[in-house]
Amino acid sequence: MSLGRLLIIAALAPAIYAQKPSFTVGWSVYVGWNPYYYMQKSGILKKWADKYGVAIKVQRFDYAPSLDAFVAKNIDACAMTNMEALDMPAAAGVDTSAIIVGDYSNGNDAVITRGLTLAQIPGKQVLIVEKTVSQYLIERGMAINGLESQIKKIKYLNTSDADIASAFLTNPSKQVVVTWKPMVSQIAKAKDAQIVFNSSKIPGEILDLLVVRTDVLKRPDGEKFAKAITAAWYEVMSQMTGAAADKALTAIAEGSQDTLASYKEQLSTTHMFFTPQSAVQMTTAPDLKKTMDLVRKFCFSHGLLGEKTASADDVAIQFPDASLLGKADRVRLRFNPAYMQMAAQGKL
Repeated sequence: MSLGRLLIIAALAPAIYAQKPSFTVGWSVYVGWNPYYYMQKSGILKKWADKYGVAIKVQRFDYAPSLDAFVAKNIDACAMTNMEALDMPAAAGVDTSAIIVGDYSNGNDAVITRGLTLAQIPGKQVLIVEKTVSQYLIERGMAINGLESQIKKIKYLNTSDADIASAFLTNPSKQVVVTWKPMVSQIAKAKDAQIVFNSSKIPGEILDLLVVRTDVLKRPDGEKFAKAITAAWYEVMSQMTGAAADKALTAIAEGSQDTLASYKEQLSTTHMFFTPQSAVQMTTAPDLKKTMDLVRKFCFSHGLLGEKTASADDVAIQFPDASLLGKADRVRLRFNPAYMQMAAQGKL
């Protein structure tokens, strides 16, 4: 090897060894997840990542592909709902931890029809992103309204979140769609569209989380990542409610190509946990166990916990007080409020 090449390698060596541990967070368009877009664009994420000596990239996906990437371990963390956390990574055997409870849907998710009531939906084709909270929502709506026996008659047509609004709006023969905002807001503007059930009827059941692989958290650099992303999240939350909130909200809205007015409309049906204290309270409340019991039973009854799963207990959930739903040796989803507690105590 020539002296020149040796000198180049020697010069590059410090840079190679000085590379920061790198992490990737997946997000998809949703009012409660768009802050991740702003977090990166604004430099807030870099500021906190630099403090903890890590590099964090935020990557946008359609929702289902984001879950696939997380399950495949192509990304380290992902914004997802409580149900998808259970029936995707956890059911696939990936041990995961929910470290940020960001909000719950309080009307963002909706069943929309062209002149049909809930009771008239069975037998009709329903545009939906299958095996997501959209399916949980419509079936909870049916059950709450005494129509549980009719659920099996619903004909689902799996449709990506990127296409679902146009698929419904451009085809008058499609009579039912189940989706979330901003698509709900777009669809609801149609003259013949009406919302017949939404998530405000089941408050706290559709939670939006940041989920990290537990093995990532167990690494020293994983702890640094968790602290950095949590600190950045709550700095964004404070900007969303501060004196210059409209400026921050306008920038956040760009993540879904929304206007400030549109984004505020979406926020109006989102119960955001703007403070870490409120998020910790939600995560440690007894109601979370009741919610997750409903969710896991739904997942099991639909075969979403895996074909070889003999009972809902085979994919266990651990809560902050160390109590479990399921078998102790099968814990795959953990609610870990440690980093939110650090934020609440000003320790980040």
